[in-house]
Amino acid sequence: MQTVVVGLSGGVDSSVAAHLLKEQGYNVIGLFMRNWNDASVTLEDECPWIEDSADALLTAEKLGIPFQVIDLSDVYKERIVDYMFAEYEKGRTPNPDVLCNREIKFDIFLKTALELGADFVATGHYARREEIEVDGKKVYKLLAGKDNNKDQSYFLCQLSQEQLSKALFPIGDLEKPEVRRIAKELDLVTADKKDSQGLCFIGKVSLPDFLQQQLKPKSGEIIEVNSNHSIFTEERPQFFTKWEELAHEAQGISYQKDFGKVVGQHDGAHYFTKGQRKGLGVGGMVEPLFVLDTDVEENIIYTGQGSSHPGLFKKALYIQEEEIHWIREDLKLNADETLEAMVRIRYRQPLQKATLHKAAKGLYIEFENPQSAITEGQFAAWYLDDELIGSGVIN
Repeated sequence: MQTVVVGLSGGVDSSVAAHLLKEQGYNVIGLFMRNWNDASVTLEDECPWIEDSADALLTAEKLGIPFQVIDLSDVYKERIVDYMFAEYEKGRTPNPDVLCNREIKFDIFLKTALELGADFVATGHYARREEIEVDGKKVYKLLAGKDNNKDQSYFLCQLSQEQLSKALFPIGDLEKPEVRRIAKELDLVTADKKDSQGLCFIGKVSLPDFLQQQLKPKSGEIIEVNSNHSIFTEERPQFFTKWEELAHEAQGISYQKDFGKVVGQHDGAHYFTKGQRKGLGVGGMVEPLFVLDTDVEENIIYTGQGSSHPGLFKKALYIQEEEIHWIREDLKLNADETLEAMVRIRYRQPLQKATLHKAAKGLYIEFENPQSAITEGQFAAWYLDDELIGSGVIN
């Protein structure tokens, strides 16, 4: 009998995943990952990991499977939290959920499970895995979950073939209402529990409070740039090569202080991200203000009115060579090769038509339609049909 260690998070999805695996004849072990010790920045009054751990224990008892809690808070701080602080300090916006899967669930957690004698690890992700053969070798495909509203393949976009070979996603073929129905039939304590929000295995946090643990407040100016400023209306430059044009499109606008007027003050440019609407504290505008760009060196936030402001949109993005990751290494692009694919630059964003251009030292993604709030530090993931084949950190 093969053994599977399930990451029981205290939510309904992982609970049902454990049940399904047991029904399929696996020897199932439940493991709860304790990743966080500081309740001072969580928005809930209670410490969320304690409640989640208790729910995970009750689920394991109900299903009749062994249960353990493992403390990964030190490695979580080192690999996720410290990385987040470093990225925000540079004016970038990291995605901790993608990193948590790559660095915690399918690395440290996976190694722990294998040491316990497991053959696989399983999670409650709405994603699917398929095994095929390419040139006589086993290749694993990462597919979108069947529930379009809950597809979480994006969060798994940094997994490797080795990690996928040991991963199971038992609820990937189900829709959320079906998962809830199964949990209710089993009378699981998690059946009606709300989906978790916020940082992976931490809960919903106040980001400014969280960041202020290391990034100190620093007063600066909020500048509004008018949508009819000449920088948005001037003629496009002429380019000699496609690479020059792509580099220009991916770089976007370099904002300067004299582009607009001061409309308010902020407590630190590193607390804000492109496309952000809330938290600016500036009223009296015809339309809401959106963050167009942040300058952490000068501590300035550039903003514009309305979600259709031209400063929000770019036609291309760039990923540095060392940040390109191919799940399907057999589909990897070589220099000067292109690939038409569907791309998303954030979770829940509808897939967008784009062309991947492999440069000598990186990858350009050129979109059919300009995209709003392309944000450095986030992950772009590219798909062929419903298969996620690669990803990379936006530069």
